Amino acid sequence: MARAMYEYTKIVLNKVSFDTTLFCKEVQKAVKRLLPHELEDLRIFIQSLINQNPELNQCLIYLKA
Repeated sequence: MARAMYEYTKIVLNKVSFDTTLFCKEVQKAVKRLLPHELEDLRIFIQSLINQNPELNQCLIYLKA
């Protein structure tokens, strides 16, 4: 249960990865909700999605802030 929000965020990001705008909005929400160590894990997860969909690269800026 401790990582339920992180797992839920991964599911949502996977589902909206077809649309860059939606993906960026969900990344912004995740930054507000997740703990710092979960954000690092999320960054790794997003990198794997970027390998499949390079246009999602622009959303990484929200993880740097």
